[in-house]
Parts: sequence; structure tokens; C-alpha cells
Amino acid sequence: MSILDQIASSQGRRDQAPNQALARELAESRDKQAIQELAENLWNKDRNTRGDCLKVLYEIGYLAPELIADYAVEFIKLLTDKNNRLVWGGMIALSTVATIRADAIFPHIEEIERVTSQGSVITRDAGIRVLAGVASANDAHRQTIFPFLLDHLGTCRPKEVPQHAESVLIAVDAGTRNDFVQILEGRIPEMSGSGAARLRKALREVKRQA
Repeated sequence: MSILDQIASSQGRRDQAPNQALARELAESRDKQAIQELAENLWNKDRNTRGDCLKVLYEIGYLAPELIADYAVEFIKLLTDKNNRLVWGGMIALSTVATIRADAIFPHIEEIERVTSQGSVITRDAGIRVLAGVASANDAHRQTIFPFLLDHLGTCRPKEVPQHAESVLIAVDAGTRNDFVQILEGRIPEMSGSGAARLRKALREVKRQA
């Protein structure tokens, strides 16, 4: 039986429960052949099949990112798709493997920055995680990517700042700490009570690493 028989659209379902259950099953069984079939069908002619396969793959990525890491470049290809579901799904999938496939993702960083800047809320959230994950891999990646992250934190909508700052924490080092702190401290006055509290927590965490 094809693994495609188990995705939501093949069962006439519109909810994501079958896809999430399949992801858990494959993450536990580590069935690489089934995962490869899902990855191959990211290019299926049926858009629902494509979307379901991607959903299963990034749910696997949450649980066992190493099982989908080899498909990082395939996820990057989805970032230019006309179907927005595949764009943000591809970015989510990338975000789960960014730290373990940083070198494979890094050559595409300008495209990822562009899609992050222009994308939907979900795409931006995941894109910042991708960029931070790749930046955290080594100093060369960090030097290239961190200016974009700082500019984003300084200009994005106030309600996005806490979540994105938390995502960027992984990439902060001694050389970028002061600029990161300065940006966040400058944005605290724009925050609501809960948002300000999250930023202060992020600042305490960074300063604790000093």
C-alpha cells in the first residue's frame, strides 16, 4: 500500500489529524522509504496531495528532524511556488532542519530573506527561525545573516518582536550581543505588558550568557 493512501486528502478528510498521526508513526518507525515517497510527491500534480505530503514531512521534522534533513533543498524549491500553503509549509520544514543542514541552506540565504520579508505571517515566523538556525551554525554564517535579523527586529510589527527575538536567541554570540540588546531595549516601550515581559526575559537570558 502506498503511503499516500494514509494522507488526509486520500481519506476524504479536510482536517490534519491523519497527517499528524502518520507523521508520528513514521517518526517512530523511522521508515525512510515512506518518507522518501512523501518527498517525491511534493511535486505531485494534485495540490492537496502536495500539501498533505509537506504537512506530514514538517510534522516529522518537529519530532525527528534528521529524518527529513536530506530534503532541505527540495523545501527551498517550494519557496517560489504559487501555492502559499506550500510556501509557508516549505519554510516550516526548513526551520526544523536549519541547524543540522545549515551549510546546504546557506547558499540560498538571500532567497530565504526575500521570501521571509515578503511572505505571510506564518512564512515570516518560520523564516526567522530558519535564518537564526543557519546563523547559529558558525561565525561566517552569522556575519552574513545577523544584520538582516537585527534590521527585522528593529522594524517588524511590535506584536512580532517577542516571538522573533526568542527565535533569534540561538544565533546571538559575544560579537552580536550588544546590538541585539540595544534593538530589544529600544522596542520595549512599544510592547504590551506581556510582550514587554517576554522581551525582558530574552534580554536576561542574553545577558546571563555574557
